[in-house]
Amino acid sequence: RRVNEVAGMLEITDILHRMPGTISGGQQQRASLARALVREADLYLLDEPMGQLEPQLRTLLRGRIKHYIKEHGLTAILVTHDQTEANALADRIAVMEGGVLQQFASPQEIKFKPANLFTGTFVGEPPMNTFPAKALADSDGGLSFDLGHGQKLSYKSDDFKAETRDLVASLGNVVVGIRPYAVQRTAQGVAARVNVNQWLGDQSHIGATLGDRPLVLVEHERSAVKVGERIGVHFPANDLHVFDANSGQAITHGQEIA
Repeated sequence: RRVNEVAGMLEITDILHRMPGTISGGQQQRASLARALVREADLYLLDEPMGQLEPQLRTLLRGRIKHYIKEHGLTAILVTHDQTEANALADRIAVMEGGVLQQFASPQEIKFKPANLFTGTFVGEPPMNTFPAKALADSDGGLSFDLGHGQKLSYKSDDFKAETRDLVASLGNVVVGIRPYAVQRTAQGVAARVNVNQWLGDQSHIGATLGDRPLVLVEHERSAVKVGERIGVHFPANDLHVFDANSGQAITHGQEIA
C-alpha cells in the first residue's frame, strides 16, 4: 500500500516494472526518493532530492512531498541550494556558510529578521540591497544614515523607538539593508540613476546606482523609467534592516523599528 501511495505521489507508477538503466535521470531520482520514503525511519535525510527534475514537475512534487511528510508525521532533513524549495518545504531552515551555522529559524524569520548580513544578502531574490552608512542621532530626536557622496537617509523621531535610535547611533558605522520590493519611488527621496529596466512579464526589475552602490527595485506594474533617468527613492523605516558594520550581526529589523 505504501509503495503504491509513494509511487503515485512521485508520478512513477508506470515505471515500477522497469530496470534502473532503462529510465531517465529524473525518473531515477524520483525512484531513489521513493525508496527512501517507503521505509520506516526516525529521520530521513534528503540530499538535493529533486535537483534533476523539470521546474514544473518540481513545483508539483514539492507540495505533495510536504503533505506526505506532515500526514505521516515524518521528520526529514532536506539539503538544497534552491531557496524556493527550502521555503516551500521547511518548517525551519538552517543557513550554512563555510560549514558554520549562520541562522536556524522559520522561513518567515529568515526572510524578515535575518540574524546577520550574510543571511540577509544570501536569502531572497533579487538579493537585499545594502549600503555602508554612518548612523547619526539628530537633534530633533530623529535618525540619519549618511551614505556618502552627499546622500543621506533621514527619519523622524517617531520612525524609531528611542532605544533603537540610541543603539544604532552609538555604533556609528552600520550597514543599511532593504529588499528590492520594499524600495519606493518618490520625488522627495534620495537620488539614484537608472542603469537598466527589465519587464519580466509580471514585474519590473529596475537596476540603478545610488552613490557608488548598486540598487535594485522591484515594481509590480510595468515601469516607464528610462536608462539614464534620475529617480528619487525612499526606504520605509518598517522595511529597513540595520547591521553592525564590523561584526555583520543584525541590530534591528523593520517592524522592530517603528
